[in-house]
Amino acid sequence: MNIEPIRSAPERRAELQAQAAALGIDEAYIDRLVEAFYRKVRQDGMLGPVFARRIVDWSPHLARMKAFWGSVALNSGQYSGKPVPAHLALKEVRHAHFERWLALFQETLEETAPTPGAVFHFMERAQRIATSLQLAMFGLPELQTPKGDGK
Repeated sequence: MNIEPIRSAPERRAELQAQAAALGIDEAYIDRLVEAFYRKVRQDGMLGPVFARRIVDWSPHLARMKAFWGSVALNSGQYSGKPVPAHLALKEVRHAHFERWLALFQETLEETAPTPGAVFHFMERAQRIATSLQLAMFGLPELQTPKGDGK
């Protein structure tokens, strides 16, 4: 039986950051990615209006998203927000919005990522985040009994 030694949080963080660095992911890349992605979001026919209704000054939002992705991709610990309550307030958002968000995110990654591994690194995390937010917002429809079904 091969048991890995228990690592401290700083050791685990350093390991994750080294893995990201090997893929070409650093704060400068995250800055470029977030800027390019949200430029596309603002121009998108489906996503743009959702964001435009809530964001007037993009600077704070972009800074928050850079901190968020730094925490997600580099385990930097910069982000301390609460994305679920923010997304629960978005009553007009549906599954199709998440699908579009993921498609634009992947498109942006493929255009900007320093390595193919960086695309995978971000998309794996983005898909988990999208799934988590959708579960929080919509639950598990396949487990819900339709109204009026009598079951």
